[in-house]
Amino acid sequence: MIFLILVRRDLSLALRQPGALLLPVVFFILVAALFPFAVGPDARLLARIAPGVVWVAALLASLLPVETLVAPDVADGTIDQIVVRGIALETWAAARLVAHWLGFALPLLIALPVAAVLLGLPALGPLALGLALGTPALAALPLLAASLTAGLRGGGALTGLIVVPLALPVLIFGVADAPGALRLLAASSLVIVALTPFAAAAALRAAD
Repeated sequence: MIFLILVRRDLSLALRQPGALLLPVVFFILVAALFPFAVGPDARLLARIAPGVVWVAALLASLLPVETLVAPDVADGTIDQIVVRGIALETWAAARLVAHWLGFALPLLIALPVAAVLLGLPALGPLALGLALGTPALAALPLLAASLTAGLRGGGALTGLIVVPLALPVLIFGVADAPGALRLLAASSLVIVALTPFAAAAALRAAD
């Protein structure tokens, strides 16, 4: 019950800033629209590298709201209130992860057909399935990085340095066109999602 209340709270706060929700989608579509101009008119080359472009764009889009994931709740005392009321920080972190995924990944999946057309992707199904499996990890890693850098001046600039190396397995399995790649993607995403609430909570406790 507490978990659902926290998820609803986070989503309601996000909906008060519709620009923050639209920014990842706009960024995602702009990358898909501009990349063909950089590569040139070679349709075969574009179709071959398009899945990698989509995954990198999704990763970068997940990082755009990173400064609003943890820092505001630390600054306004919400984290302290969570602890005082006996709510586990792991529960708070898990709720924030779900809200972040709903706020950035679902709109990206809805916008994926537009990006596929712009990039000339011949088959949308495997990429959509891969993103559905991998975006929970892409939502979890910025939360973990934001928790590790909470309270640090310029911490937002460090999050990319933390997230990108940790996201490499997800990106590699996401773009791999090989048997078992989706299973490895799902497994790596599940591990990241399962560990992130505990790691994020531990980082926030250590920062106190």
